[in-house]
Amino acid sequence: MSVNTKLYEGKAKILYTTDDPEVLLADFKDDATAFNAQKRGSIQGKGGINCTISSKLFQQLAAYGIKTHFIDCPAPNQMRVRAVKIVPLEVVVRNIAAGSLCQQTGLQIGTVLQQPLVEFYYKDDQLGDPLLTRDRLRLLKLATEEQVDSITHLALQINDFLKQFWQQCGITLVDFKLEFGVDSQQQLLLADEISPDTCRLWDIAENDPNRRVMDKDRFRRDLGNVENAYQEVLQRVLQVVENQNYSKVLSPES
Repeated sequence: MSVNTKLYEGKAKILYTTDDPEVLLADFKDDATAFNAQKRGSIQGKGGINCTISSKLFQQLAAYGIKTHFIDCPAPNQMRVRAVKIVPLEVVVRNIAAGSLCQQTGLQIGTVLQQPLVEFYYKDDQLGDPLLTRDRLRLLKLATEEQVDSITHLALQINDFLKQFWQQCGITLVDFKLEFGVDSQQQLLLADEISPDTCRLWDIAENDPNRRVMDKDRFRRDLGNVENAYQEVLQRVLQVVENQNYSKVLSPES
């Protein structure tokens, strides 16, 4: 595979074209941003860690029946992916109240939600990625009704799997962000990444509200030991995948 030109550079990744128009190369960066890139920094080794975690989770999700853009990893911080047109929505699934949900509703951090909450945000940095209602989403024509229904269904399926997977890692999945894209065959695929950058992860064995944090909140909130937290998440993921010791789950078709 030959890499051609830079197609796009975001906060966490650079996308390159390849000699196959249906395949792109994603280069994961060590750069770290928060608060819509108002806070910037670097987390040593983050690119390789997030790429590896994402690749393992994409493979597990594929076995579970979720179609993703993942192909393979030619290097520790590089992922070959199927070219997709990204649906301009950030899909957030929440299991426990934290972050902006607490700030905007007054819910106490750590409140377990009676059922998962699926939220849609407009993927637009200039607008600050605002929360969307269904009517606003429809008004802006960001996705079809069928796509929104499919994305919601897929997000809940992914949540069911990831909650159990992370639990086997000794980690509570508080909330996470997903992105989806449409390929040349008009298939809806899970895209982007699943990592400590996009998930809020708490150590099950730790009760302290600061020490339990194992995700990018350590960077956002200046909690320190960011690299160690990311490395710990990686090691737990690799151990669970290697041992295949998480409970068998039903496939989405069951």
